[in-house]
Amino acid sequence: MVRVRPLFAVLAAQLALGAIFVGLIATGNVPFVDGATPATLRHQPGFNGRAAWRWLKVQVQYGPRPAGSAPERRLAETLRRAMPHGQFEAVPGGLRNIVGIVPGRDRGRYVVIGAHYDTKDTPGNIGANDGAGGSSVVIQLARQLRPRSIRPTVYFVLFDGEETPAGVPDSQFYERGLRGSKLAAIVFRHAAAMVLLDFVAGKGLVLAREGNSDKRLWQRLRSAAHRGGVGVFFPPSTEASIIDDHIPFEREGVRSIDLIDWSFPCNDKPCDNLSAVSETSLYAGGQAVWTLLPKL
Repeated sequence: MVRVRPLFAVLAAQLALGAIFVGLIATGNVPFVDGATPATLRHQPGFNGRAAWRWLKVQVQYGPRPAGSAPERRLAETLRRAMPHGQFEAVPGGLRNIVGIVPGRDRGRYVVIGAHYDTKDTPGNIGANDGAGGSSVVIQLARQLRPRSIRPTVYFVLFDGEETPAGVPDSQFYERGLRGSKLAAIVFRHAAAMVLLDFVAGKGLVLAREGNSDKRLWQRLRSAAHRGGVGVFFPPSTEASIIDDHIPFEREGVRSIDLIDWSFPCNDKPCDNLSAVSETSLYAGGQAVWTLLPKL
């Protein structure tokens, strides 16, 4: 994904958010702290963050996973089996999306929950956040959602080929990247909504509204986050506009949002490993979406 808003706006937002967190710490209102796993995180009803954390660790054990690589194809088999009714969806260039489905009470209405599972083709990058983070939440959401427990049918899609091939500049990201989501957006163009999870595992998670995300749908997500007890991770501000896997869906007319903390310091670097991510963060993003699903 690529950022399309000036960096100074991002820094200004981060400074404002930092002030918010200082106030929360001073008043004792921060529910979770990175590095700790309190009983409330282990036993809170709703999204199973611990199970999502296990799926994150499974993925990074495969090492770097660029689109079409042998490690990625081996991982894809594991992820397909983990998905309810998991199937491969062929993507041009020999790539494969992974699609799971949980039927709802209204089979004529459906939504898409997605993430990409490939990693950037840079040396030593195992993508604990950028790749494994979002996809681990999607897998766990799919596994714990009971059939017909909510109104819409939910398609859970793991996109292949989100990242561009090695050597392709960011200026060609939309043209050469987002390969899996471009196909999926056409297949699922009648979706009532699309929720993308991307950088959701980084320590110190802050999920402001990504600039291209649908405002009304994002507000519903923030309300769900507060109902689910993780509202502190979703400040009432807007971040950079990102070209990401939700954009092809938006271009098909689907209301879409992107959960992404663009301030993650290890983006496309070898430090994007287990030391840079947090079970608490996974729980926060997953809990918000889990609470939103019945309202979609």
